[in-house]
Amino acid sequence: MSHANEQSVDLALDGQVHQGILGVPETPIGLVVFAHGSGSSRLSPRNHQVARTLQASRIATLMFDLLTEGEDRTYANRFDIELLGRRLVQACQWAAAQPRLAPLPLGLFGASTGAAAALQAAAAAPETIRAVVSRGGRPDLAGAALPRVESPTLLIVGGDDTMVIQLNRQAQALMHARCELQIVPGASHLFEEPGTLEQAAELAAAWFSQCFTTA
Repeated sequence: MSHANEQSVDLALDGQVHQGILGVPETPIGLVVFAHGSGSSRLSPRNHQVARTLQASRIATLMFDLLTEGEDRTYANRFDIELLGRRLVQACQWAAAQPRLAPLPLGLFGASTGAAAALQAAAAAPETIRAVVSRGGRPDLAGAALPRVESPTLLIVGGDDTMVIQLNRQAQALMHARCELQIVPGASHLFEEPGTLEQAAELAAAWFSQCFTTA
């Protein structure tokens, strides 16, 4: 298992300071930037659990707040996919400006509405984003951006999350890039059932590892 060095970082997004947590293992093979869902934050225990699994696979992680504390109080901001996607692109640009992160291939991990933001960002920066993973995501909210995504995309959905499975299949049908759907049996929308989040995290780690190490 690769030990990761974690530190707090500040990102300037849309002219405002956003707090983040950067975890870098020894000899990383890539960097995954997280996009959390509505009402969540960089402190999400589920995302931290996923991040630890990625770090164990020598993948660096960056978790940050897409919205400021004041912005997050406005419900509409949480579903402003264009805003969230733009800030995700800016976070990737921040990473590309850091000497130790710049050489690393980039991936995006999105949960809930964050998955739509990740796909929006991937469509906006196809030369930058190597891979995308959605966990319990709403990729359908990315709308017209879906056919423009060029990054290989993995959609992970809980087996008991029937409505979201349908929405993911609809989004998958609109995508031209390689896109796979993995259903975790017995998992609900938040993957709170024993062992289900671990399965999702392992699927994500395998996807990113493959995409980062394959030319």
